Amino acid sequence: MRASTDLDALTDFFDRYGVALTAGDVPSLTGCYALPGLVVTDTYSFSFSSLAAVALSFVGAAPDYHERELVAAHALIEDVQPVSALLTEVAVEWEFLDSRGARVPGERYRYLLRSTDTGPVICTVVRTG
Repeated sequence: MRASTDLDALTDFFDRYGVALTAGDVPSLTGCYALPGLVVTDTYSFSFSSLAAVALSFVGAAPDYHERELVAAHALIEDVQPVSALLTEVAVEWEFLDSRGARVPGERYRYLLRSTDTGPVICTVVRTG
């Protein structure tokens, strides 16, 4: 097994992640994460060591997306860098669509992904903009 730098595989992973995110599909979201994991932003950081902790971090996301009428999320992959034999860093800008089909600019993140037998999983998320 090698770190995934295949754009089609990474696009598929982030497509599934975006669908789960806007649908509030917490079980699918938690399946996208490795344990333990880390999230880092300018103002806070948190780590999680259980799927329950990952799930709790997404509890408020779905109502927020519904309130903002965001119905779809698409990851625009900006950069892919292999880090090691099983780790890949992926820079993503999220683009959202609202209920009227209008594009809503999102935020930028860097994801550190680990390749596994079942596909990539997120180890670390860093909000970059």
